[in-house]
Amino acid sequence: MSWSVIIIFMLGLFALNMRLYVAIICTVLAYFVFFSPLPHAIAVQRLIGASQNMSLLAIPFFILLGTLMDYTGVAARLMKVADLLVGKLTGGMALTNVLLSTLLGGVSASNLADSAMLTRMMVPEMERKGYNRAFAAAVTASGALITPIIPPGIALIIYGLVADVSIGSMFVAGIIPGLLMAGMLMTTIYVVARRRGYRPSRDHWPTRIETRKTLIGAWPVVVLIVSIVGGIRFNIFTPTEAGAVAVAIVLIIGFIIYRQMRVEHVAVALSETFKSTAAVMLVVMASSALAWILSLEQAAQQLVVHITALTENKYIFLLILNVLLLGLGMLVEGNAILIVMVPLIMPTVAHFGIDPVHFGIIVIVNLAVGCLTPPVGTVMLLVSNLSKVSIAEFLREGAPFYAVLVTALLMITFIPELSLLFVN
Repeated sequence: MSWSVIIIFMLGLFALNMRLYVAIICTVLAYFVFFSPLPHAIAVQRLIGASQNMSLLAIPFFILLGTLMDYTGVAARLMKVADLLVGKLTGGMALTNVLLSTLLGGVSASNLADSAMLTRMMVPEMERKGYNRAFAAAVTASGALITPIIPPGIALIIYGLVADVSIGSMFVAGIIPGLLMAGMLMTTIYVVARRRGYRPSRDHWPTRIETRKTLIGAWPVVVLIVSIVGGIRFNIFTPTEAGAVAVAIVLIIGFIIYRQMRVEHVAVALSETFKSTAAVMLVVMASSALAWILSLEQAAQQLVVHITALTENKYIFLLILNVLLLGLGMLVEGNAILIVMVPLIMPTVAHFGIDPVHFGIIVIVNLAVGCLTPPVGTVMLLVSNLSKVSIAEFLREGAPFYAVLVTALLMITFIPELSLLFVN
């Protein structure tokens, strides 16, 4: 049971607020020093070997795509589309916020990127329209959680690589759960807005001319989304190639169609992409080495024995799994949990006959909700900091949205068809 000792050691390092990848690397090294007769050079090989997977090239492409989106004018045009659809409803600005995040989810690939951009764009505007600032922050953060689930979320790519599942299938599986979460959040916002008297963001429904002008202005974004999801779905290109194609399209949109992008924007985006990719890759490398250790120690098989001793009921297992993942999501960054826990739990998932694509969506939704949960909810902390809202105020205003997201999580967990309807 040496694997359980190093896991406890790793959690202790997390509690000391050590950087994630440093804590995991220290855990890997501790295993080789204290528990394994294997040469220490193997630890280095396992760390470096994880970075040699060519499919990981999809990650920097989609991070670059999301970074470039800030400079293209796409977000502003999508906001007009969202306002066109829901602006006349009670709480129109808040509804537009969530709908915009949902539309951006298909192209930005990062909930942190979305939440940062939307906080700067929407929170001041909502406050000017009479919304409570903490409410605006909670709406923005809750909407940004949809991003990892709507393709091409980075988490979908990482899960596909770790679990050896088709990334195209993961992209398709995320569409309905993402739309479900958006619909439930928007319904909750509408109810709260009516109770508080928040007004629509526009006085009348759009005219035909306004609708046509707005939709024509947004057509390049439709091309971008279809090129990503459709290209992978119909096996026209791989996820990595889809990322490269999407970057090329967004450059055309920014430089030629909307003409809002400049060369210096590309330089800044590349710099930010290098930093973000390095951070993700360090976690991937460290977590993959730890996953190899857990496999070597047959931790997954031991876990199957322990779990099946508790229950042979698939639905009780799924409930336990949700509680476990939500708890871990409160404490540890999502990608690390994804890489470490998925190989550990997959044999149990297979034992209960759970579809690996459905399981992947369950895991990713859990980790998304964890981003909104203290003490380490990354989206919660980022939005609170950018909007200058205290954590206490944020949690008070965000409580209804958290309850709705957990309800959506349970629906996604126990209704597999929501994830698998369009998956072959």
